[in-house]
Amino acid sequence: MTKPAEKPWEWSEPHWRHLVGNARAGRSLAPRSWPGGARCCVTLSFDADHETIPLRDADSSPMRISQGQYGNRQGVPRIRALLARHGLRASFFYPAVAALLHPGEIRAVADEGHEIGIHSWIHEANTALPPGVERELTFRAADVLETLSGRRPVGIRTASWDFSTDTLAIIRELGLLYDSSLMADDDPYELLDHGNPTGIVELPPEWIRDDAPYFNFVRFSALRPYTAPSAVEEIFRAEFDGAHAEGGMFLLTMHPHVIGHRSRIGLLDRLVQHMRAKGDVWFATHEEVARHVRDQAGG
Repeated sequence: MTKPAEKPWEWSEPHWRHLVGNARAGRSLAPRSWPGGARCCVTLSFDADHETIPLRDADSSPMRISQGQYGNRQGVPRIRALLARHGLRASFFYPAVAALLHPGEIRAVADEGHEIGIHSWIHEANTALPPGVERELTFRAADVLETLSGRRPVGIRTASWDFSTDTLAIIRELGLLYDSSLMADDDPYELLDHGNPTGIVELPPEWIRDDAPYFNFVRFSALRPYTAPSAVEEIFRAEFDGAHAEGGMFLLTMHPHVIGHRSRIGLLDRLVQHMRAKGDVWFATHEEVARHVRDQAGG
């Protein structure tokens, strides 16, 4: 007879300590200074999911798929134009399937100096995969992005920030510089593997610094979140102002099919203008931030 699984309150101390020790936050990598004497750092990122959300869910609805295609047809062009207008470079994270569907887009984004990072194969949930599948999909995704962009990715953001108990080992095997999926701090930190330093930089995101929770609309769900762009702009601005006051990092996650709409792209433009007006802000890609804080920390 199979022994029933223990409930969390029945776990032994070694067991729950082992769970907590997986990919735990280690030393802070908040740097002594930012390049050029800047007071704080801003790093903008875009998860170019495109059609992969319905595909992941085995949803063949042309309506749902078209919502993702909007990211390619309208969202990314508007984002690229905004970044070019402000002279900024950002980090774009692609599921491999989205990149394969839009190879011209990923080449153009890379050619403009933006970073391309790993973001799953088809936006799968890592914690729901059978053993070994996450590793195979992640390695395959890295190969696809290297082929299409012309450069091997150095960073990863797991789809939906779904970081499994196997993810850290996969990141280490791939030899990546950084991850951007975990949320133990506002500023960069080093990942620990059960107490052992890994040398991997964590650039923490957060749901409150993500456009999707405020704007996503799911047709057949009882929960239909909607927030006015002005309210989202207020939240993002407050997060940046806090980072600036503390001399820290402001990392913003956006999605072309979400932020790219006419009523929303303006809030990003105004936010960038607000940040640039400070005059002492370093705008950088995730890779540039990770390399800077690692070098400042001495390896």
